[in-house]
Amino acid sequence: MLKNPKQTFSILTTTIVSSLLLPTAVLAANFKLETATIADINQAFDAGALTSVQLTQLYLNRINAYDKQGPNLNSIITINPQALETAAALDKERQTSGKRSPLHGIPVILKDNYDTFDLPTTAGSLTLENSIPPDDAFLSKKLRDAGAIILGKANLHEFSLDFTTISSLGGQTRNPYALDRIPGGSSGGTGASIAANFATIGTGTDTAISIRGPASVNNLVGIRPTVGLTSRDGIVPLLLTQDTGGPIARNVTDAAYLLDVLAGYDPNDPATAKSIGKIPESYTDSLDKDGLKGKRIGVIRELVEADIGKNVTDPEIKALVNAAIEDMRKKGAEVFDVEIPNLDYFVRTNPYADLGFQYRSKFDINDYLASRGPDIPYKTLTEILNSGKILPIPSVEGYLSLYDETTVPPEQSPEYQLYLKNKEELTTTVKSVIQSQNLDAFLYPSIVLKPSLIGAPYPEGYPGNALLSSFTGFPALVVPAGFTSDNLPVGIELLGSAFAESTLINIAYSYEQATNHRRLPATTPPLFGEEFEYKYKTVPEPDYILGTIAFASLGVGYEFKRKKKR
Repeated sequence: MLKNPKQTFSILTTTIVSSLLLPTAVLAANFKLETATIADINQAFDAGALTSVQLTQLYLNRINAYDKQGPNLNSIITINPQALETAAALDKERQTSGKRSPLHGIPVILKDNYDTFDLPTTAGSLTLENSIPPDDAFLSKKLRDAGAIILGKANLHEFSLDFTTISSLGGQTRNPYALDRIPGGSSGGTGASIAANFATIGTGTDTAISIRGPASVNNLVGIRPTVGLTSRDGIVPLLLTQDTGGPIARNVTDAAYLLDVLAGYDPNDPATAKSIGKIPESYTDSLDKDGLKGKRIGVIRELVEADIGKNVTDPEIKALVNAAIEDMRKKGAEVFDVEIPNLDYFVRTNPYADLGFQYRSKFDINDYLASRGPDIPYKTLTEILNSGKILPIPSVEGYLSLYDETTVPPEQSPEYQLYLKNKEELTTTVKSVIQSQNLDAFLYPSIVLKPSLIGAPYPEGYPGNALLSSFTGFPALVVPAGFTSDNLPVGIELLGSAFAESTLINIAYSYEQATNHRRLPATTPPLFGEEFEYKYKTVPEPDYILGTIAFASLGVGYEFKRKKKR
């Protein structure tokens, strides 16, 4: 230790100054739009190598090339005509006052059941064509406030009613990995568009499987949040007891950034009060490559062998699930089989398991239509059915006609009360298994069969495994697990306890980084201008500077104490 306080102060001053004046390193980077994450884009923004206007134009170029021509994915219903103007304003704001969040200047595609004050919100139905809501959905506004650019609205299965993503307004969306197959649903438009790189990130809604299905079959990450973590205000509902909105992204990191913006209390959705005090400072804090180490993961073997509808798992999908289990073990997780008592009864054979739609959906839809004000063209589900404009197929007109037959409000319906009782009993059962086995997550495939060919019926009860999260309201996350021999993506689903999104992100990120199963669809290759090299500067890490100052300060403190003792 130095004996001269003046010498110590001199060294301290020199240390501080030299730390602050350390030369910056100039590094080269290669930007590729097809693989660029939010962090990559922000680095290019900060280096002055990319603007939000340029980024937005690159995505618009891809939509123009691939959505209604070329592979004709048919994933987008509406393009925001003000997207480039908004991007220019956000570029200027970044230069003058800095960025609002990591999503500043980042283009996002919304499922077209999210209200937007400046674009139509249609639920994929001709009955709502050109109908613009009076204001934003709570989540739409949160995205705008964070600086995100709403680039457009994606197709969905009409009124979010089924799995194939076909609607009277948007038509049939195709899977970019296999153009003759469905993209999942009901958020299949978002799934196909994000897989094809039409925007950086996207949003979906999930009532039964509608985020996780598209994520599974489009090689994406999808998060179905805990019911109550994200607001449903201003989103066209299907069944509010199970509805929730969440991220669809190409990687776990971007999904975590998006969830940071979407999560939070909304006084117009009382269910979100449950989230108060349960949201971390950032879900990105859970992005740890060693996140699997010590985790306890329960494999629901019953759902690996066959889905809830008793469809036997495709051998290639089963092999990929088992490979994922082994990969997680190699990264330090304890992965073992568990059982959910009476699972088959709770989600399939109980006649009241899935009656919420029949006894409540009509009332939720009518309440939403009333919220759109007097200018909405059809004001009730009955009027929509009588319009003659909805898709005349069983998975649209058939379902809506069944729901419209209900006349008794759900709170007065004995059948609806039995549905709620079934949900409560299943939730208690799943929670008890988590607690007794000290689990961090369950694991199983969301979908046990390859996505159906367009126009072909899919097996009864398919897809079914995702209902475990839907009925309990617990969060679930889908992460890519590889491809079949015919290049079809497969995802695995992780299910956690209420508000355990951070844990699921932690597990999924560690698995993603260890396996790197993300692969781009061959039908939508890069276009001119999407790849370029640039240089950026690095500066000393703040922690390094502070640590150096703190270390030097020890000498000052020590000498001061010695001086007092003398």
